[in-house]
Amino acid sequence: MNLGRWHNLSALENLIACAKGYEVSFPSRQAAWRWCTRMKSIAAAASLSYALLMRRLHADFMLLFIAAIWGLAFVFQKTAMAHIGPFLFLAARSILAAVTLSYPGRAESRKLGSRPPAGFWIISCVGGVSFFLGGILQQIGLVTATVTNTGFLTGLYVVITPLLMWGILSKAPRFYVWAAVVLAFSGTWLLGGGTLQGFSRGDWLVALSALFWSAHMLIVAHAARYARPIGFTAMQFGVVALLSLLGAGIFETISVSALWAAWPEIAYVGFLSSALTFTLLAVALQHTPAAEATILVSMETLFAALCAAMLLGETLAPIGWVGASMMFAATLVVQAAPTVLNTRKRGQ
Repeated sequence: MNLGRWHNLSALENLIACAKGYEVSFPSRQAAWRWCTRMKSIAAAASLSYALLMRRLHADFMLLFIAAIWGLAFVFQKTAMAHIGPFLFLAARSILAAVTLSYPGRAESRKLGSRPPAGFWIISCVGGVSFFLGGILQQIGLVTATVTNTGFLTGLYVVITPLLMWGILSKAPRFYVWAAVVLAFSGTWLLGGGTLQGFSRGDWLVALSALFWSAHMLIVAHAARYARPIGFTAMQFGVVALLSLLGAGIFETISVSALWAAWPEIAYVGFLSSALTFTLLAVALQHTPAAEATILVSMETLFAALCAAMLLGETLAPIGWVGASMMFAATLVVQAAPTVLNTRKRGQ
């Protein structure tokens, strides 16, 4: 065997040769030691890269799982309206979510080792009010709106958020936002069958709810400075529960039998769609970039349409599907364009 040939091979080729059962010799102990050190470095780097890749893939699948849960939640929100009023349903799901998150919220506070400042309680209450307004408009709208329309119309919040930032923070939208606005509202017109008269009262309420979901996004971003995401969410659901109970007492009849009849829907939306998905989202965002995570989570609109077709037999006319596709494309433009532009800028 030509020892010089083996010594001149790259470390990776030596590793392959060993794997095939060849005996590799070196002219000195120092050469052998250097080769072993290189092997350890390559193996460690490969192991780390593989571990990071698997974590990233697991996180991406987790985000798709979250999107599927949220998409199916629209179906449960719809079917619950056959047994219970919108205010009482929103109150029940919020109470369940708040109770579920109360223990991890206290653990989060103990870990930080300090009591929340006054600003945290204020922003949590403001977030709760915005969530309540968006949630109750959406829930009332679902009484007459289809699940498919509700999913796509709720997704308008992604396009509205930059416009709301412009109005509140005087931060002018980038050029791609205007393209997304044209796509979104053209798609909305087509979703209604090429006429705004094609929308029901419920559709309009759901579309209006998107404005409050956009405001809620800005509030959540502002609350991030307090580094108490679980406590913020638990407190927020507490506020939603209180306001919803007040509305149920004024506008609806609170019935234990109605609550029991809608219990499966309440449990799904309150625990799985609210408390569990929040926890999974926090874990997934540790391994997936925010821009990519947002795109994956926005798939909830497609899952909503799929679940509505499979479980409720809902369908859209071809022109409606064209509109829905344009609305979904608008959300992708808003979410993906910044990443694409930054990548091109770094490449230059």
